[in-house]
Amino acid sequence: MALLHKFSSFSSLNSQPTPNHRFRQPISSINCTTSPTSPFTEKHSTERYQRDQWVYQKPISCNNHTQTPFGDDSTREDDIALQLPELKKLVQVLKEKRESEGKCSEGKCVPGDVFLVGTGPGDPELLTVKAVRVIKSADLLLYDRLVSNDVLDLVGPNAKLLYVGKTAGYHSRTQEEIHELLLSFAEAGATVVRLKGGDPLVFGRGGEEMDFLQQQGIQVKVIPGITAASGIAAELGIPLTHRGIANSVRFLTGHSRKGGSDPLFVSENAADPDSTLVVYMGLSTFPSLSQKLMHHGLSPHTPAVAIERGTTLQQRTVFAELKELPEKIASTGLESPTLLIIGKVVELSPFWPIPIKQESSLMQA
Repeated sequence: MALLHKFSSFSSLNSQPTPNHRFRQPISSINCTTSPTSPFTEKHSTERYQRDQWVYQKPISCNNHTQTPFGDDSTREDDIALQLPELKKLVQVLKEKRESEGKCSEGKCVPGDVFLVGTGPGDPELLTVKAVRVIKSADLLLYDRLVSNDVLDLVGPNAKLLYVGKTAGYHSRTQEEIHELLLSFAEAGATVVRLKGGDPLVFGRGGEEMDFLQQQGIQVKVIPGITAASGIAAELGIPLTHRGIANSVRFLTGHSRKGGSDPLFVSENAADPDSTLVVYMGLSTFPSLSQKLMHHGLSPHTPAVAIERGTTLQQRTVFAELKELPEKIASTGLESPTLLIIGKVVELSPFWPIPIKQESSLMQA
């Protein structure tokens, strides 16, 4: 199996963990005091750990003990090593099940289906009917950080959940490891669902996973989700395009390739007053991004909004002109995940705080 080949360097490939691993607290149980009201399954949340407990040899009690949520590479590998015996066992169980169904011959099984499923921006009621059906029928689900607990509650009772999320400064799995996990379980004939927040093909690396699996002869089916830009804009009553105001919309990533404070890519074309800009994952780079947009000609008075945890009960929003938004975000203390929408259409939102004596720029247009 691809999984066993790739991870064979880890010391706990044997059926039992080593003594050092047995008493080491895995990353997944770190910071057990995370608020249970959060709709997101952070890598260190109590809910996330309890859901994935099947992959550990010994249950580990949190005891209200909080540690740093970030670990070094060796700690991450120890965490993965703890999971490997149970992952190997599950692969074998799935293979034996397919053999009993006559779907294997000479040790090789008919490959299972892999579904890349978008779960939308957070509100579980925004899932598609097709996504719900596939989630309920899966054998194994690999899910990201921004998949809400309400969505995970739809998973069938016999399915297994495995967290593979990423957050700034820490990846519970590398992208290559995620590829190999998908491949290993698909080769065993399992129905594998890869759950991603928003839409799997919008800043979700779904294209990379699809390309890898197709090259290995595995069929991949994509079930789209409502991307954050559409779902959150609708929640706030912001039309992403509007006749006479915005004739196009652009989705930008705020991530810096090297992890710095500058956005990955900003061109003069992005500073178009007739377009709407939606910035994903741009909280840390927004101060630099806003300055570059204004430098390239976008008006400092352009309406803008930052939305934390959009479409959920924990949603928080900050409306401001572009020149003021970075400071207001900092003073409000917004945290990831936060989406940014920049453009004149923001002023159409019923929540836009227009001063009584100030005429709307839309009325002047």
